[in-house]
Amino acid sequence: MKKRSAAPIRITKIGYIVMSIVMCVIGVLFIVLPQGSMRALGIICGISAILFGLIKIVGYGSGDLFRLAFQYDLEFGIVLVILGAIILINPQNLINFMCIAMGISFMTDGLFKIRIAHDSKVSGIPEWWAIAFFAVISCVAGAFLAFRPASSAVILSYMLGVSFIIEGILNFAVVLITVRIAKNQKPDIIEVEYENNDE
Repeated sequence: MKKRSAAPIRITKIGYIVMSIVMCVIGVLFIVLPQGSMRALGIICGISAILFGLIKIVGYGSGDLFRLAFQYDLEFGIVLVILGAIILINPQNLINFMCIAMGISFMTDGLFKIRIAHDSKVSGIPEWWAIAFFAVISCVAGAFLAFRPASSAVILSYMLGVSFIIEGILNFAVVLITVRIAKNQKPDIIEVEYENNDE
């Protein structure tokens, strides 16, 4: 039986980890430079969203061992690519658009990750609670961003920063806990050979 290559899942896992770190760095930039160049931050966010979206799309088709981390990533990856493109078109008006768009995005991803936490628990993964914990926090942070209770650009920048860091930690936790790489993965469809004994 032909084994499936583990290269796609390995690349996706590394990409997830790198982009999780990038999200945390972007979050720190929003906190440290709340009055910095919105255009520069917008370009960084737009490119990052497109890259992460592409990684999610690749992850969906990679066939990881537990089939947990990337099961909702096709649709969400496409949304991230579109979101990144919109940000790049008009990066200087980042703050208001980002608060609504990223708030909804973080809430949606948090809800998906809560489902992944549940599936992880059912699959017997003991660290499922960590995914659930950060997923709930991501939902709350996303809700604050989407409804924007504060009008100050500086406060909104802080909120964006905190939300990016939480989302980065959430994605890092999910890929670290649920993605396992086997050297020789079996294909999804098992090939069975039948012998004709009618002769």
